[in-house]
Amino acid sequence: MRRIMGIVLAVLLTAGVAAAVVAGRDSEETGTATKTVRMVIGSEKAEFFADPDVVEALAAKGYTVEAETSGSWAMEGLDLEGYDLAFPSSRAPAAELAEKYEVRGMLPRPFYSPLVVVARRGAAEVLAANGLAVLDEENPGTLKMAAYLDAAEHDRTWQQLEGAGKYGELTGTLYISSTDPESSNSGALYLAAASYVANGGKVVASDAEIGRTAPLLRKLIGVQGAQQTGTDAAFRDFVSGAGNPLVLVYESQVSAFLNEQQNADDLSVLYPDTTVNSDHTVVPFTENGRKIAGLLGTDPALRTLAIRHGFRPQGDAAEFAAAAVGRTAYLKQRLTGVRQAPVPTSAVLHELARRARG
Repeated sequence: MRRIMGIVLAVLLTAGVAAAVVAGRDSEETGTATKTVRMVIGSEKAEFFADPDVVEALAAKGYTVEAETSGSWAMEGLDLEGYDLAFPSSRAPAAELAEKYEVRGMLPRPFYSPLVVVARRGAAEVLAANGLAVLDEENPGTLKMAAYLDAAEHDRTWQQLEGAGKYGELTGTLYISSTDPESSNSGALYLAAASYVANGGKVVASDAEIGRTAPLLRKLIGVQGAQQTGTDAAFRDFVSGAGNPLVLVYESQVSAFLNEQQNADDLSVLYPDTTVNSDHTVVPFTENGRKIAGLLGTDPALRTLAIRHGFRPQGDAAEFAAAAVGRTAYLKQRLTGVRQAPVPTSAVLHELARRARG
């Protein structure tokens, strides 16, 4: 499977599907040339590294960044010789990269983001009226994972839900759009959370547990048809009004959007009551890669800019809450009432993804 993924990804990269985000310039204030650092990152971090303020903050420390995007799980199929670091969206693909490239020691995790479901306002209200979600007044809300998975297992449609008839777009099978779990971190973590709930609140570890949960996971993925390989494109489609009324994305993407958007009246944010945080994890291949990882986690300017782009810095929950005052109508400032599911081993998660894809 990994060999196939590598071949497919190489073709996509050659075709220009994996966009390159190049961010960097010499420091104009000092006139000192910066060191160029090459990295491959998850697409959800592309806007962060392209932000002129981030470019300036890194240049002030003597660095220029060249960042190329890739699905987090697909990074393993890339030839990363000559790169300074890889920056997937969670620990599991980072651990595989570290093993492949013999990177020793603890891997830095400068910031994280919980997975959330963005919903059209009408869709969120219908879910709440039918016991599948709870809305805190209007926003934010909580998705009841056990109830949702039961609905998915029994192939419930929107038309079977009370109140859905008022909204013309709520037709067909009820499902959450997610990314391809074989190449994308968010899609894989969706299966991790769903399999944990389906396995009675226990992380899937054995062949028997894989077999028991696989049919439900296949329903969650199979109903979607073609899937995106990254959350960036999926979220942009949702914002543009296209596609499914329920989409799994990173909270950071919603937060960054709310920083810029004046009118988000049709947006509801649902936090699954059982989810998996996406711990953005750096795999440094060189000394410059390690220094960039350190700056992202400790430099006050870069931490503030990470919050601006919706990421939660490690080690200080109050820091995010204080900086996100304008987003309280949509986002949970503290993740109370949200249970973190353990993530299966990489081998198990790969097998769950393979079974879910059919």
